[in-house]
This record gives sequence, structure tokens and C-alpha cells, in this order.
Amino acid sequence: MTAPAVTITAPALRELQDSGAPLAVLDVRWRQDRPEGLPDYLSGHIPGAIFVDLDYELADPSRAPQEGNHPLPSAGAFQETLRRWGITQEHTVVVYDDLKNLSAARAWWLLRAAGLSEVRILDGSLRAWTSAGYLLSTEMEFAEPSEISISLGHLPTAHAEEVAALGSQDTLLDARPGSRYRGIDDPLAERPGHIPGAISAPTAANTDSTGHLLTPEEIRERYAALGAPPGSRVHVYCFSGVHSAHSALALTSAGYEPVLYPGGFGQWSRDPQRPVER
Repeated sequence: MTAPAVTITAPALRELQDSGAPLAVLDVRWRQDRPEGLPDYLSGHIPGAIFVDLDYELADPSRAPQEGNHPLPSAGAFQETLRRWGITQEHTVVVYDDLKNLSAARAWWLLRAAGLSEVRILDGSLRAWTSAGYLLSTEMEFAEPSEISISLGHLPTAHAEEVAALGSQDTLLDARPGSRYRGIDDPLAERPGHIPGAISAPTAANTDSTGHLLTPEEIRERYAALGAPPGSRVHVYCFSGVHSAHSALALTSAGYEPVLYPGGFGQWSRDPQRPVER
């Protein structure tokens, strides 16, 4: 099964830096228990990497809570962000974080949705870079602005109504930890649980203990065992559309064509008309 490349190794990134080819490196430090990643970025990042504010550059915080915790930015807003990052259609873009790329995958997904084809996740995240013996920078990096023009919609998404209408031929995957799927220990959801019919498929299990993405064969075996064999129609969600982008990345690497529900359970559970299972 042929699948697009989604990762790059630390040595390959270093070679790309030395080659002088058009390259943009994005540092996406974000986590639910510590969303402000700038201090970590300033304490050490890959030289040349631009800091990405997930809450404001990979989402639209101005939208109503009913649209979810991290609604997708508009095409116009994301285009301005790409221009500020200095990205053109000729660039290879490498994204990473320091937490198994669970947040960096949001940038990967949005860049692909904007039509950029050469987008890679640094396999193993920042740990892979430092483990290879490469140095870090503590300088705040800025890029020469570009004039890129983009549109969104190059990757499939689903609205709540479409998720509610999924049939037996579709598979809906919940990328959150199993406890939150079951409605246990979930401080974020107003009505804990999951979307009826969804299968628990925590995206953290798509990486090994060192944060490297599993092989395409391993990912296919994992999802087939969960009820989503290769070739099946797969939809995926999490709470706010961040970690589910990591599932979309893993599924893409294994040859699937996943559909992302970006509103996620954050949007679904706020609508009293939507049923919730526990």
C-alpha cells in the first residue's frame, strides 16, 4: 500500500538545513496542562525554528465556544500566518514539538489542508534532535515575510451533522485517552463520555516509548484490530481537534484517507441535542 511520507529524521533535517534548499522549521510547543510554550522554546529550540502559538495561529480563539475549543482558522487568517512565517509553495516545512508531536501534528494537518505538499513531522520530536547530538538555539527567530496565497479544504473534514449521520460503513475513532472516552476523569467535557458509536483509539498509542511514529504496517495492524481495516472510511475526533490531527497523520502514513471532525467532542458535548455515551 502506497502512502505519502509524513516524517523526517533528525539527520535528514540537518542535511536539509545544510543544503540551502527552501526550508521552514516550526516549533509547536503546546500541551493541555501547560499551553504557553514560548518559555520552553526560548530555553532551547532547533536553530532557525519559528515559534508557533497553537491557540492563536493554528486556531481561531474569537469563535464561539459552541464551535469547539480550537476551531480552525479562516483561510485568510492562516494565509497571513504563513506569510509571517515566510513560507512559500517551494518550501519544505518541518514541524515538531517536545511531546511526541501530539500538538505539532495540528500544524502538519493545517499545512496539508492549505495545499502544501512537502510537510514533515520530525520523527521522535525534539528529543530525536538532541539525542543525535545537535545543538539548540535560544534566539527568537523571525522570517522574511512571503506572499503565499492559499485556500483551505485540501484535506477532508466533517461537521457535527455529518458525524451524526455516519452509517454502518463508516468508522468513527475517538483519539482521546481511554479514560476520557469512558467519561472518567475528564475535567474538560461538560457532559463526559463519547460520541455514540465511536471506537476508543487513543492516538498516543501510534508512537513508541521514544515518541517515534509506528511503522505503516504497525499502524495498519493496530487500526484493523480496532475495526478499521485498510480501505475503510475512517473519521477521527478528539476534544478540540488537536490530538486527532495526530491520528490523521498516523492514518495517512499507513495509507488511509481520514476525515477529521475538528469541532470534536468539545463542540459535540456542548450541544444538548447531541447524545453522549458513557
